[in-house]
Amino acid sequence: MALHFTLPEFERRKQAALAAMARDNLDALFLFQQESMFWLTGYDTFGFCFFQCLVLKADGRMALLTRSADFRQAQRTSILADIRIWKDSATANPALDLRAMAADLGLAGKRIGAEFESYGLVHSNGRKLEAAFDGFATLVDASTILTRLRAVKSAEEIAYVLEAARLSDAADKAAIDHLAPGADEGVILAAQHEAIFAAGGDYPANEFIVGSGGDALLCRYKSGRRRLDADDQITLEFAGTARHYHAAIMRTHIVGTPKPLHRQYHEAAEEALHACQAAMKPGNPAGDVFAAHARTLDSHGLSAHRLNACGYSLGAKFTPSWMDWPMFFENNPWILEPGMVMFAHMILMDSASETAMCLGRTYLVEENGARPINAPDLSLVIR
Repeated sequence: MALHFTLPEFERRKQAALAAMARDNLDALFLFQQESMFWLTGYDTFGFCFFQCLVLKADGRMALLTRSADFRQAQRTSILADIRIWKDSATANPALDLRAMAADLGLAGKRIGAEFESYGLVHSNGRKLEAAFDGFATLVDASTILTRLRAVKSAEEIAYVLEAARLSDAADKAAIDHLAPGADEGVILAAQHEAIFAAGGDYPANEFIVGSGGDALLCRYKSGRRRLDADDQITLEFAGTARHYHAAIMRTHIVGTPKPLHRQYHEAAEEALHACQAAMKPGNPAGDVFAAHARTLDSHGLSAHRLNACGYSLGAKFTPSWMDWPMFFENNPWILEPGMVMFAHMILMDSASETAMCLGRTYLVEENGARPINAPDLSLVIR
């Protein structure tokens, strides 16, 4: 089996999940998030684009319902022994197969928590799920139970996070090495991926952001490439990924002569990033980090150019996004704890002057505060 964690680690996770279920008086969990399945069992697939469900009972028993294409995937990547298949057909309704499996597991009339907030449970299948279990068992929303447990990383997980951070720094260097007037965005992007894959890294959970000129103001990937002008700006957001664990960096680099605004915005972004790090302490709510971001940038008169969130948790994530909970936004009460891995990004987008400036890196929350684990040099890069 291709397991990335020890059996005692998986047992620790299961016991934590069972304790959380007991607190919520749940007889079972229906897990639809691929992240939950990976965390609890090691099961590694992108097959969650179809209906599949991992059942965890209060007595610790686990069973997976999936398609035939993922049967061996589950066998080779997970600790699961009970793997059941629903059959593809024109009349298939896997929610009914799940109900039959639940009946076999003795869950009729029980209280079952379900991960309704999941990329792996589209609305149409959610409706079928509720219809199938109407009168059979009580389904309650338990979307955040494992999300909260996953937010605090173990020593085995942190080892992969630190490897992801090393890979992110390699990708950062590769991009900088290719910056020059006339450089092709595609070549820069390819160099970043080559640095990660050649060193044993994985695909990230979403596309890297690459945009120059006016597109440097975009916070999302878009298709299409351009070459850098003699005087230009390029925004890059990327992550090193190891065993699905992410460590992200975000930066705006300058080619040629920077505008005065580039320097001013970079100074403000660096000050705000340090303020966020100071607020990223165990016991503080995540909203305090956003408040530090907003307070600092607003003091520079940049409130119109900043965003309404400034970062989020990172971990083992699957397509379509490497973003996890908690996020840094106004008044978020989620309390930070040692073992959390947090990405803080200071994003300034001035549409009037078409000036972009982004600066972000990943932190490990420890007993005495947050420690940056990548992008040690925050200086403005000018090539």
